[in-house]
Amino acid sequence: MRLIRTRLPDGTAVVAVEDPERHGDRVLRFLEAVERDALDVLREGWTASGHVVETDAALTRAGSGGALLRPLDPPEVWCAGVTYERSRDARVDEATVKDVYTMVYDAHRPELFLKDAGCRRTVGPGEPIGIREDSTWNVPEPEIGVVIGDQGKILGYTIGNDVSSRDIEGANPLYLPQAKVYAGACAIGPAILVADDPSAPFEITMRITDDSGDEVFSGSTSTAHMRRGFEELVSWLVRDNPVPAGSVLLTGTGLVPPDQFTLHPGHVVEIAAPRIGTLVNPVVLASTLL
Repeated sequence: MRLIRTRLPDGTAVVAVEDPERHGDRVLRFLEAVERDALDVLREGWTASGHVVETDAALTRAGSGGALLRPLDPPEVWCAGVTYERSRDARVDEATVKDVYTMVYDAHRPELFLKDAGCRRTVGPGEPIGIREDSTWNVPEPEIGVVIGDQGKILGYTIGNDVSSRDIEGANPLYLPQAKVYAGACAIGPAILVADDPSAPFEITMRITDDSGDEVFSGSTSTAHMRRGFEELVSWLVRDNPVPAGSVLLTGTGLVPPDQFTLHPGHVVEIAAPRIGTLVNPVVLASTLL
């Protein structure tokens, strides 16, 4: 089942849970809409309350029009890097220190870094993501995010966009925080999937359009190509580390645009994963979000 947060016509923000047995082409119906914290719903489960919310399927899919909110407000967002061979190759190509990313890819210990805390840099469906003005090579990084509960338990799965400045990171690995952490550098949504089969791989597609609506990039990948699994990455993250429940770990990208591509203001990034939905965000300069 999928969990979303949406705003009702009266302005109330609610958690809603999709009933897969009751949906049509135009309208998705939800079993339950409650003024509860999304983390509590994930921890405790839900029951049919008889309160049905109807949400336009196009809005749920695209995350446009302000109908959807972040599915939860993670106290922390973490990222794992170099978990796909494609990501390793791209970062080796961009880096002046050539061997460091190959070493991480082959190592026992994964790369982990803090992307955000307190949701100061994390946006939801339809909200703008930022790119740095002092970077000439900005890219989206489509990823599956895992929602972490108590004792590192995986509660669900969402889509994440780890927006990055590749030229800044490539100049020196110690510049990683500046390449990864700034206003609007992270997006999550549109839903949280509670999977019946957590072992099933996620297919991920990304499409980027310009301010005229023309497609400038598209591609796809699968979590089946990951070097490390979700459980392994989470186990490393919570090792000797007090990660609060409700945090999200983005698990790395296997989909990297070509080196000549960079994001510009006016671009729109669409990241889709069947069973979760499509996360859509327009691109702006990060300075406009401060």
